[in-house]
Amino acid sequence: MGGLCSCLDSSKAQRLEEDRLESQEARAKAAEAAQKRQEQFEKSAAGRAARAQLAAASKQSNAASAGEPVLKWQMG
Repeated sequence: MGGLCSCLDSSKAQRLEEDRLESQEARAKAAEAAQKRQEQFEKSAAGRAARAQLAAASKQSNAASAGEPVLKWQMG
């Protein structure tokens, strides 16, 4: 009985290692695909417009923070 358990344990460990390697490869492929999509988006008109909008919002945010506080307390 003991020999059978050790055989199952080693096959289970091997299967877990194979699963881990497959998961690692899948994550690497997904990261590569995401990077390609990001590059394509940045080159597209929508990507350029989004970048311009973020830059404008950042400038507006910096200008707004120089003035009055965002939250104003009112008594009464």
